[in-house]
Amino acid sequence: MADPNPPPPLAGEGRGGGAAAARDSPADTPLLTSPPKRGEERGVHGLRLGLPIAALLLVLDQFSKWWILEVARLPEVRHIPLLSAGPFGLDLTMVWNRGVTFGLLSGDGPMNHLILALLAAVIAGLLLRWMARAETRPVAGALGAVVGGAVGNVIDRLRFGAVADFVDAHAWDWHWYVFNLADAAIVCGVAVLLADALFRRPPAGA
Repeated sequence: MADPNPPPPLAGEGRGGGAAAARDSPADTPLLTSPPKRGEERGVHGLRLGLPIAALLLVLDQFSKWWILEVARLPEVRHIPLLSAGPFGLDLTMVWNRGVTFGLLSGDGPMNHLILALLAAVIAGLLLRWMARAETRPVAGALGAVVGGAVGNVIDRLRFGAVADFVDAHAWDWHWYVFNLADAAIVCGVAVLLADALFRRPPAGA
């Protein structure tokens, strides 16, 4: 006499049981991983290099201006000779710059320094975004130099209404624009960016 309650089928038995078990086996299920996107990886590396350079140049710029104003008291002394080699010379000369780098766009309006400070801050923000997408280390470092210099001069405008310039290079009685460390960082950074744009070879397979 047959048992009215037959035992349940074993695992894997029955229609499609073996295939279903094979599909659902954890050992055979591939691990789904999502590697970081190339742009995100570049952004992390660009900021890791560019931001420390910007911070270092900002600190050096502000320290140099503090020393010039509070220790050397250049606004009172006005001029301090440093180096002289034949027709070449390097002095400290106090100049309050109400324009941008090297005195461009200077003006004496009551809102001039605030407008220029706001403009420089906006440009620094755009450069930070570019830094996050920098494809090479020289570009990230150059952007860091430009950002650090721009922020240093913005701080001057907000504190004094003008930028403290004091480096006076001259030759054969011809004087270059009086500048500061922030200006030098901006110019060097822009030069590196131009050189990268002109001479960097495209990646293989591009």
